[in-house]
Amino acid sequence: MSVAPMERLFDGADWNFATLQRIHDACEQIALGELGLDVYPNQIEVITAEQMLDAYSSTGMPLFYKHWSFGKHFAHHEALYRKGLRDLAYEIVINSSPCVSYLMEENTATMQTLVIAHAAFGHNHFFKNNYLFKTWTDAEGILDYLDFAKGYIARCEERYGQVAVERTLDAAHALMSHGVHRHPGKSKLDLRQEEQRERDRRAHEEQIFNDLWRTVPAGPSKSISNISLERRRTALGLPQDNLLYFLEKSAPRLHAWQREILRIVRQIAQYFHPQRQTKVMNEGTATYVHYRIMTRLHELGAISDGNFLEFLRSHSNVVFQPAYDDPRFPGFNPYALGFAMMQDIERIVTAPEQEDREWFPEIAGNGDAMAVLRDVWANYRDESFISQFLSPHLMRQMRVFSLCDDPAQTEGVVISAIHDERGYRRIRRQLAREYDVSWTDPNIEIVDVDLAGDRRLLLRHSVVNGCLLQDKAAAQVLQSIADLWSYDVRLQEVDSLETVLKEHVASPRAMVRAA
Repeated sequence: MSVAPMERLFDGADWNFATLQRIHDACEQIALGELGLDVYPNQIEVITAEQMLDAYSSTGMPLFYKHWSFGKHFAHHEALYRKGLRDLAYEIVINSSPCVSYLMEENTATMQTLVIAHAAFGHNHFFKNNYLFKTWTDAEGILDYLDFAKGYIARCEERYGQVAVERTLDAAHALMSHGVHRHPGKSKLDLRQEEQRERDRRAHEEQIFNDLWRTVPAGPSKSISNISLERRRTALGLPQDNLLYFLEKSAPRLHAWQREILRIVRQIAQYFHPQRQTKVMNEGTATYVHYRIMTRLHELGAISDGNFLEFLRSHSNVVFQPAYDDPRFPGFNPYALGFAMMQDIERIVTAPEQEDREWFPEIAGNGDAMAVLRDVWANYRDESFISQFLSPHLMRQMRVFSLCDDPAQTEGVVISAIHDERGYRRIRRQLAREYDVSWTDPNIEIVDVDLAGDRRLLLRHSVVNGCLLQDKAAAQVLQSIADLWSYDVRLQEVDSLETVLKEHVASPRAMVRAA
């Protein structure tokens, strides 16, 4: 469905809230009418630069609970911003329903149009339709849950003391990346009902917890052989790779309020987990959508040539990709890679070459680029997206190649993949792995608890490609586990043959506790 020519949305750089409404409505016509997007209702809020810095510091979430680390991040970001060493984002968008988009009041009218197209329609569509977000996040309940979490932690600080709450939060934050369910076996939680569930848990949790630990042998006549390994693991749900979940349910000396704080941190970590797996796709989708909408607004006369040139300057900065030998090279810019792949898919669908037909027979020449892109946006994450849709044409255009510096395979650094068929497949496979959290994140599981002895907790790190944990980081995180568990913790790093390569041990520190 095409959109009729439009009146000019604004003149110059100034805007007001009536202008924002006109901009939103014009973007909505194109997004829904021409691109076929499916979005949550939009809520647009205008904030100051200082509020944007504050949002940076608390992971971009409104109503977030207080923690000293957020203030530290705020001071760091503010110092860089005041010295001109970094810019601020033009927007922050929240995966919620309604979808909340924060716009900086310093933006020009053109930039507000870009931000609305990018966040309120690009990110919004991706949040609502991608399978990871549909599986793991509750967009309708997240804002209510954050309000509950903020109030709960504030009440804990009043009742149990700020130091005790901060120590628990510090330990929980250290384990945040190991506090998510990674497999779809667990059902998505309705966050809107969490406040009532917390009241119910408070009434029953201690009784359930005590029933578990009454099975621990107390007399000297009983030994560890009386409790089989399989029975222990079954009773405690082992092995378990969600460390926060295990500690919340099974740590023997945590108070009910500490368990609830672990649960809060775990739920927020789960909320962000899909975003970690879709950075390239999410930003690529939003950038592609804003480019299509802004181009169409210009074609329809809704924005002037000058406004469009202002947009193109900002857009070019967003998708700039420094070369590998450029001092500014930080790795792949997710905006650049994602946008380039979306445009390349459009080219393959609408104007394929013979090479494209051989590599992508299912979509080459399909003719309906938006239908293909909407399907891709709904059913892939970064790793599978790159492994399926990175084309030889784009690899040549971006001059992508692969280096190998593994001493076990080569002497020195050598080029391991070039632009031939085998090289294209190897480059695509290697790049996809860089976005696969199961490949990049350490695979650490809790595998056993010595219930009959000293209650030591045993963890195992399954080493991939010989990559051991960094000693300092491993010691700090293991210390957090020991503090929450309240007994000694041992972590073994093992290879595929179950050979123990390294061990780390931590003992609990004296925690600040309150009844």
